[in-house]
Amino acid sequence: MQPPRLDAPAPPPARPDVPPTLPATAAPPPPPPRQFEPPRAPSAPPQPPPALPQPEGSLLPPPANTRGFDFTVVPAPATQAGEASRAKSLEPPRKSWRDIAGRAFKVLVLAFTGWFVAVLMLIAIYRFVDPPFSMLMAQRFLTGTSIDKQWVPIENISPNLVRAVVAAEDSRFCQHWGVDFVEAANAIRRSSTSYPRGASTITMQVAKNLFLVPAKSYLRKIVEIPLTFAIELAWSKRRILEIYLNIVEWGPGVFGAEAASRSHFNRSAAGLTPRQAALLAAVLPNPIVRDAGAPGPRTAQKASIIQSRAARARAASACIGLGR
Repeated sequence: MQPPRLDAPAPPPARPDVPPTLPATAAPPPPPPRQFEPPRAPSAPPQPPPALPQPEGSLLPPPANTRGFDFTVVPAPATQAGEASRAKSLEPPRKSWRDIAGRAFKVLVLAFTGWFVAVLMLIAIYRFVDPPFSMLMAQRFLTGTSIDKQWVPIENISPNLVRAVVAAEDSRFCQHWGVDFVEAANAIRRSSTSYPRGASTITMQVAKNLFLVPAKSYLRKIVEIPLTFAIELAWSKRRILEIYLNIVEWGPGVFGAEAASRSHFNRSAAGLTPRQAALLAAVLPNPIVRDAGAPGPRTAQKASIIQSRAARARAASACIGLGR
């Protein structure tokens, strides 16, 4: 490095009114010449997006479209599996036959329970109130048969008829509590190959005629037995026989001892003779076919047997308290 020269000229002093000069820089290159461009066609103004559909009957004004934005909701593409699951979820659930059978069984149980409770209430009421009709009367009426009945207390019914009915229908009436198991066993032995006959007591016939449909079936017997015990608990033997003699059928549409006496013998139930009472008792198993006023040979023969039994077995009706 060489030392500065002492004889070099000094730079001129700076003037206060002249700005200092900057060092010279290179000038920017001139822009390239613009080439010829064809005129552009005017572009179309942007179209507003379509208005969203409004539900029919809507009172709201349609929404204003925002310029430059599209709020249309585009549903996502649904797959086949998604559509199937959605359609399956909208379908009502299918019920199996077990659910239907279970629900039907519950309805039947509730209906039977309600009916049974109503019958028990009627049994309690009929201890003091005379039944206005029976199920057998209602069945006959619905089939077009005219009903002839007249209620009379047991005091106005001849003791001859009371003894004849007990001797013919239920000779152990004063000894059992509604169901005669001895006679039931004998009836089963007599008819081991068919429906047992001759085992119904007077109390069971009251329960059947008053509350049940007179159809021969084991189901009816199953329902009849608890009703029989309820009647035996609620009513006295005298009351049971009084209701029986007033609701039993003694001819087509002829119900009760009073109507039967006047229909067949033209007299009241209080004036029946032992023979007339035996004839009425003889037609009880089948009053539609047999006629007490004009009995056939078999009916007359059976009436003679009943009349003899009633005369010998007065003790069979001792619990009724006839008093004469």
